[in-house]
Amino acid sequence: MGASECGMWLIKYILCFFNFIFFVLGTIIVGAGAWLALDKNSLLSILRLVKNENIEHFAQPAIIEQSAILLIIIGAICFFISFLGYCGAVRESRCLLSSYALFMVVLLIAEIALGGLLFGYKDRVKDETKNFLTGTISRYYKSVEERDAVTMMWDHIMVEFQCCGVNNYHDFEKSSDWLEKKGNKTIPETCCVMDESSMTVRYPECSTDPTESNSYMNRGCYDAFLNWIISHRDIVVGVLLGVAAIELFAIFLTICLYRSIAKHRAMRL
Repeated sequence: MGASECGMWLIKYILCFFNFIFFVLGTIIVGAGAWLALDKNSLLSILRLVKNENIEHFAQPAIIEQSAILLIIIGAICFFISFLGYCGAVRESRCLLSSYALFMVVLLIAEIALGGLLFGYKDRVKDETKNFLTGTISRYYKSVEERDAVTMMWDHIMVEFQCCGVNNYHDFEKSSDWLEKKGNKTIPETCCVMDESSMTVRYPECSTDPTESNSYMNRGCYDAFLNWIISHRDIVVGVLLGVAAIELFAIFLTICLYRSIAKHRAMRL
């Protein structure tokens, strides 16, 4: 075995291993999503046996159905792209390898373009993002029993980032479901100051009589999230660069393998 053949063999199996991991991961995600979509009652029965308030939040049919759709979409994308890379490497198919490389290049260019748009049109992006997030709040709060994925997402965000709404608590006044079922509440309980040990509302009167001291009623989640990104910018930049490096590495290996296959076959003619 010559040096070129040895290099081709090494690149081939590195690419196979790399894509096999994502292939298996995509298959598991799709399988989990399909199971949730077809047999959500089994998961509901299991979750309701667990006496944990945080887990009970997930035991809602709407949340499970929406999570199933999201898992199937993410898993299918991961499965399809890694399938092209894995099969292309194993079968030494230049057609599959070129398709895989094309998808990876398009994905990388889209990420770079998105970053450029975010930087170049940050004021417009800020307005559009706020409008989109405010629109999701219009679906907020039917009831605790009817909680869906959007409601749970906002509850989690507001507790984690200690904020309320996109701009402030007035955002919930745009939600007909919240206005209809809020009773004498002024803000959702997840806008209140929480006890860190038990993650329960520290001041019981908070949701009906909120103040700056017992709630985060005037602290918007958009600004809170931006502040979090700024304070963790080293980690955020590191993760983004890591993802880009992995994609570039996969593209580089694919191109090298493609050229090696073409050269190897040309020498055999």
